[in-house]
Amino acid sequence: MTDDTLPLTPDYDAWPIDADLDAVSFTPRLVTVRWSDGRVSRYHSIWLRENAGDETTVNPATRERILDLSALPAWPEVVEAEIDAAGALCVTFAPEDRRLRFHPGWLRANDYDNATDPEAPLVTVTTWQGGPGEGPDTIDGSGLLETDPGSEAEEAILAPALESVLAKGLVRLRHTPTEPDSLAAIAKRIGPIRDTNFGGLFNVKAKPNPDTNAYTSIALPPHVDLPTREYQPGLQMLHCLENSVEGGQAVMLDGFAVAEALRERDPEAFATLTRVRWCYANTAKTTDYVWFEPMIRLDERGELLEVRIADFLRGPLQTAFEDVEPAYEALMTLQRLLRDPAFAIRFTYAPGDLVIFDNRRLLHARDAFEGDSGHRWLQGCYVERDEIRSRYRMVQRARRQRRVSATA
Repeated sequence: MTDDTLPLTPDYDAWPIDADLDAVSFTPRLVTVRWSDGRVSRYHSIWLRENAGDETTVNPATRERILDLSALPAWPEVVEAEIDAAGALCVTFAPEDRRLRFHPGWLRANDYDNATDPEAPLVTVTTWQGGPGEGPDTIDGSGLLETDPGSEAEEAILAPALESVLAKGLVRLRHTPTEPDSLAAIAKRIGPIRDTNFGGLFNVKAKPNPDTNAYTSIALPPHVDLPTREYQPGLQMLHCLENSVEGGQAVMLDGFAVAEALRERDPEAFATLTRVRWCYANTAKTTDYVWFEPMIRLDERGELLEVRIADFLRGPLQTAFEDVEPAYEALMTLQRLLRDPAFAIRFTYAPGDLVIFDNRRLLHARDAFEGDSGHRWLQGCYVERDEIRSRYRMVQRARRQRRVSATA
């Protein structure tokens, strides 16, 4: 590739050039560039060497790294740095005496010197409360399965749905097909389905000899699914095929909003629920899942990561003697918040409704229904959080590719 053509990047992405490289200076271990909009960015020599897009650094067929930094003869140092005719950054490294080129759009997108929060969520997380008249973000999903995967038509339906789930933890698609098992085709537009002991797709309907309360007509309290697992499912999808019963209204709560309310109103109870590890266990005849985890999990910055709330899937508390009463006091404080109607949205499923929600954040519940008053049939499945984030990044990649193509 000549210097009048932009170099490859160490990935399959497209990187629009929003600002040109204007000037460059260097020391042996640092390259400093000034952009046409005035920004100044610094890049360590070791970072640049590892992230080059040439065939000595990445496999051209896979774009995966093949370079072993420890196998280099010495720490890579810069002996020359300039901007070439294509606008790329050219750096010569010693002791390899290797000249490598860097795409300006990629460099700008990966400017760690000016990054405010490299781990920021793809979409800003927005907690919400409910109340009368409130409902989930709703999108017409009638044509989704008729679109070509990866097309702009698919993106027009899928992108706002993904954004709602990433921001609020919840979205409702309406007017989707009502054929049994059509959920699988929709779920796979996001990513692979996670199989569990309930199967890939599972049917939520009252049945004889149920192995979970969900397969009855009784009311279900606010809960997440499968907190009994080391890694509880990230997303749940519930697809209504039939609903003609009396009752059975769906209830959704933002577990993060409830947890933040608890943190504000009773910091001690909140701290207890982030510290005490509860036992989560199923009581099935054919499986025996058990896991211990705090009811509220935080990341290293104190931000909410997940909630594990499911009263009917808690086993006997096994913790330090002096923590038992404080743990139950904190639990009951949380339970009272969960009963507050200000946190809940309520709606009735219509055939063709498909609700997608973050199972590690959202709590779902159900009113009791009269089993002999009609038919209520939902199909469900699980998909991981990783899949929705990957799918949304692919949407962003496609948008960048269209921008690059438009200026080519």
